[in-house]
Amino acid sequence: MTGLRVARALVRHELRLMASLWLWLARRTHGTGGGRAFGYAGGQGAVMFGFAFVCAVETVAMSVLLADWPVVHAVVLVLDVYTVVFVVGLHAASVVRPHVLGGGVLRVRRAVHVDLRIPLERIASVRRELRTTHEGAEGELDVAVGSQTTVTVELTEPVTHVTFLGRHRAVRVVRFHADDSDGLVRALAAERTARGARAEGTEGTEGTERAERAEGTERAERAEGTERAERAGRA
Repeated sequence: MTGLRVARALVRHELRLMASLWLWLARRTHGTGGGRAFGYAGGQGAVMFGFAFVCAVETVAMSVLLADWPVVHAVVLVLDVYTVVFVVGLHAASVVRPHVLGGGVLRVRRAVHVDLRIPLERIASVRRELRTTHEGAEGELDVAVGSQTTVTVELTEPVTHVTFLGRHRAVRVVRFHADDSDGLVRALAAERTARGARAEGTEGTEGTERAERAEGTERAERAEGTERAERAGRA
């Protein structure tokens, strides 16, 4: 059963990579409708394309070296080409699946491996914090890009992170990278403030309505008492 679950996870991963590659070529994004997107792929683009170039050079070199062994050459060629596509697909997934802020949720992502939704009401604090080392403590999730994170979010209560192979983890601290970390922190703070103001406004409106209803009921009771007293006096 475990082997089947791993196989499904790997197939799902490959399909999502290919879908991300298509979205990247079409200049479209995934899951950003109605929200504000914050990219994180800028810090890894040069490295990923450099790796893809090295893989392409290796493909050409192996083609020359294995020219006298056509079967081996064909197998190695397929593997090399797929490696290049895989590397480019990883970068494409990072580009088309950015972090998203909107709808009362902060969605933290990394390619097709991480997709964590954090309700804004569970956020206790958010700050810009550059970290290049991560110890992986219990209850903490580090979504590093290029071995660094630039934003730290602390929660009032844990949210559930589903790992690549389907394991569930409860996390209370989330660290991740964003190209515009200052802008993300400001936007997140503004969104939390706006939601708090709307909540207070709603409570104030409900309180006013309750007071008006109570006042109306009191006036009706006084009028009814006066009417009963007048009828009793006439009798």
